[in-house]
Amino acid sequence: MTAYLGLGSNLGKREKHLRDGVRLLCNSLKLVQTSSVYETEPWGYVDQPPFLNLVCEVGTDQTPHQVLLTAKEMERRVGRSPTRRYGPRILDIDLLLYDDQVISTASLTVPHPGMAERAFVLVPLAEIASTQVHPVIGLSVGELLAQAPGIDGVRLWGPPLTLSESMLPTG
Repeated sequence: MTAYLGLGSNLGKREKHLRDGVRLLCNSLKLVQTSSVYETEPWGYVDQPPFLNLVCEVGTDQTPHQVLLTAKEMERRVGRSPTRRYGPRILDIDLLLYDDQVISTASLTVPHPGMAERAFVLVPLAEIASTQVHPVIGLSVGELLAQAPGIDGVRLWGPPLTLSESMLPTG
């Protein structure tokens, strides 16, 4: 199965937190590719530092709920602690898409709610998966990006994260 995960950080050493998150995810999921890193203004609660964001494509045999639990454990291991909704975060990992599945439970909604209107998600997602179709809306990520508000607030910050062989899990 293919899943897309959005990662963001706006506290401390933002790039390091993203890199640590990707590295830890590689212990449980097969990293296929990452987008470039983008700097974005905060969304929701705006009185906080800007975020660095990226999207990862991963391969997995985990269920969507297991992927979510893996992501939340990786956030915790990098140092995330509970804050206000949309507040500052050391690391935030969201499950954006899981193949073409539509899931709505008390603990998980896929596709991620609101992703279709959030340029900070769509810009990096379109970089690596512009033809991926949103299974509810029926438009590709590229088409959603073309009509998304706030694109000018998403600025290229750096190239895709590269993980040296020594950082990848063995076995």
